[in-house]
Amino acid sequence: MPGKRTHRIMMISTHGYVAANAGFGKPDTGGQVVFVLELSKSLSRLGYQVDIFTRRFEDQPAEEKVAERVRIIRIPCGGNDFIPKEYLCEAIPEWTLNTENFIKKHHLRYQFINSHYWDAGLAGQALANKMALPHIHTPHSLGAWKRDNMSGTPAELENLYNFKQRIREEKIIYDECDIVVATTPSQRKILTACYDLAPEKIHIIPPGYDDTRFFPVSTAQRAAIKRENHLEGRIVMAIGRIAANKGYDLLIRAMRHVIQRLPDTRLILAIGSHTPTADEMPLLDELKQLAQELHIADQVVFSHKWIPDEELPDYYRAADVFALSSRYEPVGMTAIEAMACGTPTVITTEGGLRELITWGLESVYAPPEDDAAFGLAIAAILREPRIAAQLSRYGSYKARAAFTWMGIAQKTLNILQTRPERIRPELAPPASV
Repeated sequence: MPGKRTHRIMMISTHGYVAANAGFGKPDTGGQVVFVLELSKSLSRLGYQVDIFTRRFEDQPAEEKVAERVRIIRIPCGGNDFIPKEYLCEAIPEWTLNTENFIKKHHLRYQFINSHYWDAGLAGQALANKMALPHIHTPHSLGAWKRDNMSGTPAELENLYNFKQRIREEKIIYDECDIVVATTPSQRKILTACYDLAPEKIHIIPPGYDDTRFFPVSTAQRAAIKRENHLEGRIVMAIGRIAANKGYDLLIRAMRHVIQRLPDTRLILAIGSHTPTADEMPLLDELKQLAQELHIADQVVFSHKWIPDEELPDYYRAADVFALSSRYEPVGMTAIEAMACGTPTVITTEGGLRELITWGLESVYAPPEDDAAFGLAIAAILREPRIAAQLSRYGSYKARAAFTWMGIAQKTLNILQTRPERIRPELAPPASV
């Protein structure tokens, strides 16, 4: 219809390799990309056009279609090379200017901006100020919390993570934006305690999962999946990228306690990468050495390939227990996906998911510094079928009740309507939808 107004949402995620078929395992490309893509697709199903703005570098195309009414728009800045997320902030003013020019050139109008992580938050607030738009910011992780919970000397951490600038910029973003989305209650506490943010400005919305792909199957199907993958005995699974904060060393130490009690248990560490970085290879070698020192190397299997997205559900279903061993994890998407597939899950007390589940019913947890407690939690599930069955059933119920992407999309739209009149956009979808 001529003159029909298109209702658009501007999503910003500037770092990493943001693509319709994202190269998970590439640097700075993981759960946040999933979050942005899936939230955008769900918003589009509710009737909105969603433009995902990111940085263009290397040989990436300027634009890419993700789904009906969802596209990725890549704006260049800072040259043609990959820039780590900790230092992308230096090129954000250039990116913001180029993005503003793109929007003007194509006469685009948006209802609101949703930025993800602090680099995108800098861009999102600058654009919100220029275009007089509401700005929702989703931090994903918090610099102050990460700084206080990472191992290393202050000088080493500052060099790696640029904490001083990050925390200073985060404070400005949180103060100036209209709404901050925390993914867990603990994030909300840190935002109020460490950043002096008013509690009423913070809304808690956890990340979601795709319930059309991650769902339980029968016991017979799970057994068939294990046979197809040549997996025998009891299987403990961990999936993720190679990083010190993921706590794989904790998990290997915990497995010593499991194997002492249940010798037929194996740990599958699916922590492969398309192109392992110089930082990742030493970590991988350290983990292998640790397994050797603990005399369990034969029962710790390192999967070096990155798991294609379409194969992920069956990886979860092949496991008897899924373990999220992170020392630092805002929520833990892999644990939610495993729960959705009906796989009993053990998480650490430092994962944000802990505050959203009922211990012993939907999942169990143990402190990351106590490898014996973590191992005994895994062993209890493997040893007791009734415990495993309860966690499988109620874990999948919890995932469907609290973490589907469509529910997350609806919550995101709803929070704008709870804010003061000055930032309420007209959010009705196009009449034809």
